[in-house]
Amino acid sequence: MHASRGTQKRSAGLGLALLSAFAFGGSGVAAKPLIEAGLDPLHVVWLRVAGAALIMLPVAWRHRNLVRERPALLAGFGLFAVAGVQACYFAAISRIPVGVALLVEYLAPALVLGWVRFVQRRPVTRAAALGVVLAVGGLACVVEVWAGLSFDALGLLLALGAACCQVGYFVLSDHGGQEGKGGEGRSVEPPPPLGVIAYGLIVGALVLTVVARPWGMDWSLLGGTAGMNGTGVPAWLLLGWIVLIATVLAYGTGVVSVRMLSPQVAGVVACLEAVIATVLAWVLLGEHLSAPQLIGGFVVLTGAFIAQSSAPKPPSGPVAAGAGAAAAATESELSAGRAPH
Repeated sequence: MHASRGTQKRSAGLGLALLSAFAFGGSGVAAKPLIEAGLDPLHVVWLRVAGAALIMLPVAWRHRNLVRERPALLAGFGLFAVAGVQACYFAAISRIPVGVALLVEYLAPALVLGWVRFVQRRPVTRAAALGVVLAVGGLACVVEVWAGLSFDALGLLLALGAACCQVGYFVLSDHGGQEGKGGEGRSVEPPPPLGVIAYGLIVGALVLTVVARPWGMDWSLLGGTAGMNGTGVPAWLLLGWIVLIATVLAYGTGVVSVRMLSPQVAGVVACLEAVIATVLAWVLLGEHLSAPQLIGGFVVLTGAFIAQSSAPKPPSGPVAAGAGAAAAATESELSAGRAPH
């Protein structure tokens, strides 16, 4: 009976992880038409974050003690994982294909291992090093370096900036785990992931309000339509997808899936996000990638999978398991989770 329950739980967890990957993968596809319709990328990011923050306010109130207990973690999540990642990612997809931007972002596990090896001076496994090499080599195919970078250089730099913001949050999560001790060595319970997400969205919304200045946005665009590969789609419908599906639902299902599986397994499933985003962009936006780019994308994901599976684990918990999966129930699971984009 226990085995049957375990199988059912794992199957349900895999289903939720796939749903989370699909929901996250659709964010760029829904955002790009809004940007092309005239909305500034920063305004789209602000609408997404502010809308999700409003929905998550009851969760933030329930976990209001986090403001006193983990202010650095909440600030870091808001600045890096919310404001930084999303601003860079949405700005990137305004200049380069959605699939390419997301694949560049999947360099985050490799960059984390670079931090571990050269900044923290901790050894990494040969398998992890191989994962880094594969990820970088695959990325060279994705951006077609032999053609002198066929994509917009600034767009690629913005996507790389999104990856670096993920690294910043992963490193912060690791430090947060090391600080998880109370006075006189008393252990402190890890922060609830939904609480961290809720306050991260609030912090991100406040930061983006200053940066994006939404009072200057052309709000009438939200009442019009946005072109999706020649088909007009109501702008409010796309925005609703970004807020409700690609943010709130994506994180909710992601958190549950990690608890039912494990950060590592959920992280592997979340690698499908890049595949889903590329396929959706191909079908809905007409963004076709060449055969070498598709092969390179597969190599990037393979390298990311190897890197995150082989990430060294310090005594306090892993620095990062990778760029996939939603935040989890512990500090180490949070650092294994996806930064929202």
